[in-house]
Amino acid sequence: MSIPNLPNIKTDLLDIPTIGKLAQVGDLSHPPRILMLYGSLRERSFSRFLIEEAARILEHQGAEVKIFNPMELPMAGSVPEDHPKVIELRELCLWSEGQVWCSPERHGAITAVMKNQIDWIPLEMGAIRPSQGRTLAVMQVCGGSQSFNVVNTLRLLGRWMRMFTIPNQSSVPMAYKEFDEAGRMRQSGYYDRVVDVMEELFKMTLLLRGRTDYLTDRYSERNEQQVKAINAAIKKI
Repeated sequence: MSIPNLPNIKTDLLDIPTIGKLAQVGDLSHPPRILMLYGSLRERSFSRFLIEEAARILEHQGAEVKIFNPMELPMAGSVPEDHPKVIELRELCLWSEGQVWCSPERHGAITAVMKNQIDWIPLEMGAIRPSQGRTLAVMQVCGGSQSFNVVNTLRLLGRWMRMFTIPNQSSVPMAYKEFDEAGRMRQSGYYDRVVDVMEELFKMTLLLRGRTDYLTDRYSERNEQQVKAINAAIKKI
């Protein structure tokens, strides 16, 4: 049976969303799991300081937070995928329900350190997609005046990685002024914005957890799977 005015759609594969289908499934007894990535290897890294400040906020809200250290992560493609740092990063991605990415701005873009981490995260690992369905918050630190080049790039990457990137974001200008000698962020409007971003990420992660399998189930992929199954059956005849 075809649908009037929609002859190209396969009726048996078309999902009609309902509130009931959005019910949470799975074990949700654990705290929300947040992975945090930063884009600098410097000893006094402001992107790391900002990630650590954000982690404290998330932990206070009740999240379980893990920060990946990019030191000694080889360039993507330069070593086999069984390298210990690559395995560590990918396992953390699979573990996570939400992520926070923060990079300095260098030459108007994200750093190589930041991009390298994202490049090591595959869109697919067999039947598993390590990034799909995770929530994502993006932040940047600037050496000079405020810019949004990095957060815009991170949003593009998050969309490519099939992540739910939250609307709010943080850009901290002249970061050297915003952190004390101990690496703690000083009270300011920029600090308040970081709190806003972490609050929103925590809320969206709670809202989406237990629902991402349904939210990321796509008609085109169901159609592709059906075609493959039919072709496989024909070959057996």
